[in-house]
Amino acid sequence: MGFDKISAPLGGRPLIAHSLSAFNDCPDVDHIVLVCAADRIAEFQSLAAEFPKVRSVVAGGKERVESVLAGIAAFADPRPIFVAVHDGARPLITPEAVSACYQAAREFGASVSAEPVTDTLHRVNSQSLTVETVSRKNLWRMQTPQILELTVLESLLQDVREAGGTITDEISLLIRSGGKARVVENSDWNIKVTVPRDLELAEMILERRGKKSVP
Repeated sequence: MGFDKISAPLGGRPLIAHSLSAFNDCPDVDHIVLVCAADRIAEFQSLAAEFPKVRSVVAGGKERVESVLAGIAAFADPRPIFVAVHDGARPLITPEAVSACYQAAREFGASVSAEPVTDTLHRVNSQSLTVETVSRKNLWRMQTPQILELTVLESLLQDVREAGGTITDEISLLIRSGGKARVVENSDWNIKVTVPRDLELAEMILERRGKKSVP
């Protein structure tokens, strides 16, 4: 991005505030832990002060495994049965989408927000030349939140850490262990802000939703 996307201005607020707002407003969420860089804890504590369900702001680690485990460790007893891991770079998540994933997790044990792949897919070689068409049948783009039973996720993450491995998302880890998650189609926007033009798109979507003003 060339700048810090998590605190980039979006709709009159820092980008991360939109995710916090959605989870704070979700009736199925009781407790939010915000994981951030160690040298920014005070900054994010101040930002999160307006969201009553944010009870902890903790330092993450170098790898995703360490950061998610740090977030899990911040839950006080009695710990929740389920935990939702959400990427703060997805500011367009809605309370309704979070609830839909939670209900699916209660029924199936784990769930993930996702959307079906609609583009034609081709595999290319090291010279960027097309070599194979990949069927998009039953292919889905994974998003967040990704919801698992806390004890299951914690155990899987600890195994990865002990093995010195890394992960890109929690559902991949669950699949590797032989588990399955219920895919919950999110028909609303839930893009991950990765490049500057994503901010422009997110801004337009927020304006359309009527959420641009600062609360």
